[in-house]
Amino acid sequence: MNVTPCRPYYARIVDRSLAVMATGKSRFKVYFVSIVGRDQPERYEWAHCGLEPAEFVRRFSAGSEEGVGFVTAFPHITKVFRFAPEAETLLNVRAFNTRDFTPIDLGRPAGYVEFACYAEAALAADEYHAWARARSVAEYLDVWSAQQEAPIADNAKMRTWWTAG
Repeated sequence: MNVTPCRPYYARIVDRSLAVMATGKSRFKVYFVSIVGRDQPERYEWAHCGLEPAEFVRRFSAGSEEGVGFVTAFPHITKVFRFAPEAETLLNVRAFNTRDFTPIDLGRPAGYVEFACYAEAALAADEYHAWARARSVAEYLDVWSAQQEAPIADNAKMRTWWTAG
């Protein structure tokens, strides 16, 4: 197996907002996430990217997403997680470029599909728990993840393990 180097990873949730879609029925909790400490902060940090969370929510809300769920918005990629209308115990995910909203394919080598980075996985766990415990959509929408930071202690452990003699 070829393990490629991974960049340092320290994510911070820097803002939150509720997106009410044009239909009025569809709603998504939006978590704005920065990856701090990397080169190119304009690509990974909301404070340096030239985008405003409120403007993102305005543009996203005007779009055609339907359902209920949450969004992880990084300056370079956004993922929409929605509880599946065909089986609401499932969580569907799709991605797009945060700047221009063009779709991003989450397909990966060997037939895998990208699910989430650490911050997204932590948020997904909290959101799934909130969904499972809620007796109504309104109750779910009132509960937000308390996640603030998501640091990876060693971003090269897989490579070290795999290349060790």
